[in-house]
Amino acid sequence: MFSLQQLLGKSDKFFDLLDASADVARSSVELLVQLLSSNDPAKQMDEFVLTRRKEKRIAEQITEELCKTFVTPLEREDIEALSSALYKIPKTAEKFGERLLVGRSHLHGVDFAKQIKLLEQATGAVVSMVKLLRGGADLEKIKELNDRLQYFEGEADKLMMELLRELYHGKPDPVRCIIQRDLYELLEKVIDRCRDVGNVVFHIVLKNS
Repeated sequence: MFSLQQLLGKSDKFFDLLDASADVARSSVELLVQLLSSNDPAKQMDEFVLTRRKEKRIAEQITEELCKTFVTPLEREDIEALSSALYKIPKTAEKFGERLLVGRSHLHGVDFAKQIKLLEQATGAVVSMVKLLRGGADLEKIKELNDRLQYFEGEADKLMMELLRELYHGKPDPVRCIIQRDLYELLEKVIDRCRDVGNVVFHIVLKNS
C-alpha cells in the first residue's frame, strides 16, 4: 500500500534525476574527446556503453517515479519529454564512437577539434539549463542559454558545409569521404540533440512563467 508521502512524492527527486541525466549527457561528450585521442579505442567504447546504459537507467527511474507519484513539480509530459531528449545525447554520441572505431584506419589526419569544442559548449549549456529548473528558473537566463544553443547549432551547420566543400573538392578517396561525412553528420546530430533539450527546457519555463 502506498503512503500519502509516496503519492505526493518529494519534488527534489525529479530534479535530482534530471540533473544526473544532464551530467551523464555531458560525460558522453567528454568520452568523445578521450576516444579521439585514445590508443585503446575499444576500451573507450566500453565506457560509452556504460554511460548510455546509465542514462537509460535514469530515464527508466524517472518513468517509474512518475507512475508512483501523484503530484510532480513539473507537468508529467514535460518531465518525460526532457528525459527523452537528454537520453538521445549519449545515444547519438555512442553511435559516433562506433562509426569512428569501424573507420579509424581511413581517418589519419582528420581533425574534429572544432566540432568537439562546439559540443563541449553545447552540453555545458544543457547542464546549466536543466539545473536552473530546480526551484523555478529565470526566463531571461533560460532564454539566453537557449539562444546560445541555437547559435552553436547554427555554427555546427556552417562547419558541416565547410567540411563538405573540402571533401568534395578535388578527387578524394571515396571510402574516406563517406566515412568522414558520416562522422561529421553524427557530430552535428549530437549538437542538434543538445538544441532539442534547450527547446524543451525553454518551453517548460515559458509555460510556467
